[in-house]
Amino acid sequence: MTITQLNYIIAVDLHKSFVKAAEHSHVTQSTLSMQIKKLEDSLGVLIFDRSKKPVQLTFIGEQIVKQAKVGITELERIKTIIKMGEQKMADNLKIGILPTLSPYLLPLFLVSFTQKYPSVNVKIDELFTEEIIYQIYNNQLDIGIAVTPLRNPNIIEVPLFYESFLGYVSSSHRLFEKEQIEPSDLETDGFWLLEKGHCFTGQTLKICEENIIKNYTFPIHFECGSLETLRRMVDSQYGYTLLPELATIGFDEEQMKKVKRFKPPVPMRAVSLVFHQSYIRRHTIEVLKNEIQNSIPEHMLQKPEQGKIVRWKT
Repeated sequence: MTITQLNYIIAVDLHKSFVKAAEHSHVTQSTLSMQIKKLEDSLGVLIFDRSKKPVQLTFIGEQIVKQAKVGITELERIKTIIKMGEQKMADNLKIGILPTLSPYLLPLFLVSFTQKYPSVNVKIDELFTEEIIYQIYNNQLDIGIAVTPLRNPNIIEVPLFYESFLGYVSSSHRLFEKEQIEPSDLETDGFWLLEKGHCFTGQTLKICEENIIKNYTFPIHFECGSLETLRRMVDSQYGYTLLPELATIGFDEEQMKKVKRFKPPVPMRAVSLVFHQSYIRRHTIEVLKNEIQNSIPEHMLQKPEQGKIVRWKT
């Protein structure tokens, strides 16, 4: 039994004619008749007495059509509920965000968002990508802010911006004298790395073309969970690391001297809103997207022609 079949029997009952019902339904008479016959066969009853002119409902047919009308009406109510949900802001919003994004992105838009929508209760957790996906599937999160593509058929991705990877180099390091750097420059001499589990770490190692893995001879083996800690290690006049572009917003003149851009193609990460395909609060998604994009430097909203997306997994 399908919604289409129910609509067809309602149309025949209304027009008292298979021909007129087919015209009203914008299908051929043979298609309409075939679908109604399939419905009758599946139910094991005759819905219409075709020997009568005009065609009439059988006794059981009258009951079926009556219930079909109730079912169609309820279905339309469901569609209305969904439409209202899509157009209404969520009362509670649970957001998961990557630790390498949250300290730089949240201060840019969160205050503005909560001021414009004070009735929305926002709960934010710093989570790795796998945890964001898991909690979205288990209804523990509504929305994630993550690096994409995830290539998950049940997760919808709404692109937000494209963030370049930048070198951050101590003035005492050999790379400091370079105007631009390239992946082949990223050797093990003084390299600071985030701990495993961060997608940023996987992307960094991919950019390095495995030089770090093969030739790691740095006398200090230090991995941490904070980009800010890595930045401070570089500021202490030793080594270098990679930072996402947003992490450099607000840098002073001395810090900007340590920032080194890559030669094209520039490695970058794509940042998106991610949510389960069943999430109906699409107006909330659109509002959040606009708030974030309005807070981001304009040049980051479009992927540059000479940019190269580095996936969140190697």
